Amino acid sequence: MTARDLAGYRVVAVHAHPDDEAITTGGAIADLAKRGADVLVVTCTLGEEGEVIGEPYQHLVVDEADQLGGFRIQELQRSLAALGARGQFLGGAGRFRDSGMEGSPASRNPRAFVNSGEAGVDTLAAIFEAERPHLVLTYGPDGGYGHPDHIRAHEITHAAAKRVGIPRILWAVRLATETASLMPAEAPAGWRLPQDGELDGVEASDIRVELDEAAYSAKVEAMRAHATQLWIADGRTTDVNPHAALASGPVVYYALSNLIVQPIQRVEHYQLGAGLPLDDAASLLTGIDL
Repeated sequence: MTARDLAGYRVVAVHAHPDDEAITTGGAIADLAKRGADVLVVTCTLGEEGEVIGEPYQHLVVDEADQLGGFRIQELQRSLAALGARGQFLGGAGRFRDSGMEGSPASRNPRAFVNSGEAGVDTLAAIFEAERPHLVLTYGPDGGYGHPDHIRAHEITHAAAKRVGIPRILWAVRLATETASLMPAEAPAGWRLPQDGELDGVEASDIRVELDEAAYSAKVEAMRAHATQLWIADGRTTDVNPHAALASGPVVYYALSNLIVQPIQRVEHYQLGAGLPLDDAASLLTGIDL
């Protein structure tokens, strides 16, 4: 394997909201890009329904100024720069709106991503047709943790790939046992440790991707870029969140707005989603000769 062994190789990652690309696939994206692959991240919504960590931008949320989606565009841009990937919104920025969690009134909006119907599939199929990716990354059927937009991203990815004839799809997952083993002994002040079964996780995966220092650092920086959504417990502050948090353990830790401690793991896991023999899939993400 050479440093640029994937030059000319094309990868598309399909994600529901800004920050999903960093949390779930940031390490693989960074590694693929470093090895020469052209990686495109397709983001399906602006994440308008998100909450905000830190006081300075609290009023951007949907029930007040409803400007969070626009703010998150620049967070996504910084994240993609850290990962070395290109970015494109499905249908253009703002075409489909964040549907919110299951049962949210936001899901009744005609523009909500869960209501994208054939338009969502058509739009993604056109991207696949133009890109002709060798590999597609997205979520499994449950969306990772059940978010309706993640499930919809899974649905349109498989439908569009089938239509265009893109056979190789991998689902990003994490192992529950690994996540539990990396938890710190104590949570930072104001945060809390997860209760049993509170975090998503699976029992097994098909591919294990070890992140080297460069890929891991890129993933952490990409996650840090989404400062309205993610609080990184490394003792640093940001213009979005002036409060520092620090957690001690074998990895860097973060929290969403629920302030539940989660590890930024040095390994990413993937399951075979469609059409890719295990040996071929492993070669693409782990550096085995193609």
